[in-house]
Amino acid sequence: MLKRNYSTIIVGALALVLLFVPEAKAMIQQGLMKLGLFDPKLEKVEKSSQPETEANYIFEMVDVDGKTVNMEDLKGKVVFMNFWATWCPPCIAEMPSIQTLYDKVKEDKDIVILTVEVEGKRDKVAKFMERKKLSLPVVYPNSSIPTDFFNGSLPTTIILDKKGNIAHTTMGMADYSGQDIVDFLNELKTME
Repeated sequence: MLKRNYSTIIVGALALVLLFVPEAKAMIQQGLMKLGLFDPKLEKVEKSSQPETEANYIFEMVDVDGKTVNMEDLKGKVVFMNFWATWCPPCIAEMPSIQTLYDKVKEDKDIVILTVEVEGKRDKVAKFMERKKLSLPVVYPNSSIPTDFFNGSLPTTIILDKKGNIAHTTMGMADYSGQDIVDFLNELKTME
């Protein structure tokens, strides 16, 4: 009887930790991502499926140094943009995979990786990035976010082609560490 009570207490304590500690949830979710359960659904980009016109989204961001980044500045580049917050367990879970992607493409001047932190608590973000040993470029919204990019669901990741058109959207966490995402970004680079 006593052993049964201990196991009930342990299971209850674990449930409470998973319920109230974002880092614990993120750790479980990272394990599931490593099993391949959360791969982004990337569709092959067909040249004919690419819109002929350039998108004209108006969205201004500011980086950690206060430098402004506009959508117009990103035209001609393939842009991977992840919307996240420090309190979001799925966001925390996918961050290491985004770091891996960033490390693979950071030298490529035609690909831009941006993590858009939507909460805006810069001190908290700086501590988070340092604690997690992440060197990802973090930007903060400095204007309204286009609803085509982000409708409030965290995390959300969009990939823009060189004309600024949305080529891919993932709502929810995904593992971006695989070669398939790098190939997808490189494929978009070759599209005119």
